[in-house]
Amino acid sequence: MKLYGAPNPAPNPRRVRIFLAEKGVDLPETRIDMMKREHKSEEFRARNPLGQIPTLELDDGTCISETVAICRYFDEVHPEPPMFGRTAVEKALVDQWIRRVEFVAMMPVGNFWRHAHPRTAALLTQYKDFGESNRETFSGAQRFFDRALKDREFLALDTLTMADICLQTTVDFADWIGLPCDPELKSLAAWRERLAARPSASA
Repeated sequence: MKLYGAPNPAPNPRRVRIFLAEKGVDLPETRIDMMKREHKSEEFRARNPLGQIPTLELDDGTCISETVAICRYFDEVHPEPPMFGRTAVEKALVDQWIRRVEFVAMMPVGNFWRHAHPRTAALLTQYKDFGESNRETFSGAQRFFDRALKDREFLALDTLTMADICLQTTVDFADWIGLPCDPELKSLAAWRERLAARPSASA
């Protein structure tokens, strides 16, 4: 199989690399040059019609896209340690927090990246006022997750899950594009330090 991705700071390929590192799965990443728009080529769109990475191509030619879907596949074929929960309740809680990360944190970060960052200006029409408005939205997201992490080691369960990886890669990418986390949010800051200390953080 082949895992198509890109190096840091691209957050979505990093999600899968961190997940695989936590699983102990050794799968080298086949790099796609996003600056050369290789992910938008006709050849790559045959694997993923949206022209996005990461994309996983299985030995039989089946292609799986979207980070959570790719990681769910690996969670099924490499069930230990479970990263989406064991029981029905745990699985529901992990899904709940993944969705909250996607809607509460990833949306403003993505909107800022698309509409306010200079590196994307040449790629699409930007609405800079809208892009900049997402600074405050992301500040609110940080406060939300700081409250959620109060007296908790991890976001969804008592162990690391995909929800933590989704939030970790989002806030790290936010730092890189100029949306730093507020150091006064102690619970969020402590959680970030714990995850940064894990070997998988360098994936």
